[in-house]
Amino acid sequence: MIRLFQKRDLSLGPLEVAVLEILWGRGESNVRDVVDRLGRPLAYTTVMTTMDRLFKKGVLNRRKFERAFLYAPRFSRSEWEQKRAGEFVAGFLSVRQPSRELLISCLVEAVGQHDETLLDELEKQIRTKRKELYRRGKA
Repeated sequence: MIRLFQKRDLSLGPLEVAVLEILWGRGESNVRDVVDRLGRPLAYTTVMTTMDRLFKKGVLNRRKFERAFLYAPRFSRSEWEQKRAGEFVAGFLSVRQPSRELLISCLVEAVGQHDETLLDELEKQIRTKRKELYRRGKA
């Protein structure tokens, strides 16, 4: 897996998520564009601070254009979701053994309830990863 970020707090508040959704849909935008698309009355400075915070978290890129900054997502929605999911799972696995068992049982239960074919895909991915790890150990 490609490492996209430095270790940072990637939890986002509701306004941060709304801003990111706008930028994923619209692409590079200035603060005024985002304020206009939010669909709720918020102060320009509130949105500006939020976007600056997202930039400092490494979630957005920005560049100077005339007298304002233009912001753009640093990565795609799928890259973001993969990173967040990976960190969630890694957090579970970094603690004592019962949490690992809980994670695995909850994952299998949730996947099984959602989509049985996903269970087959999970099993296939596990087999592929085992083969990859085995080959690395033999090399």
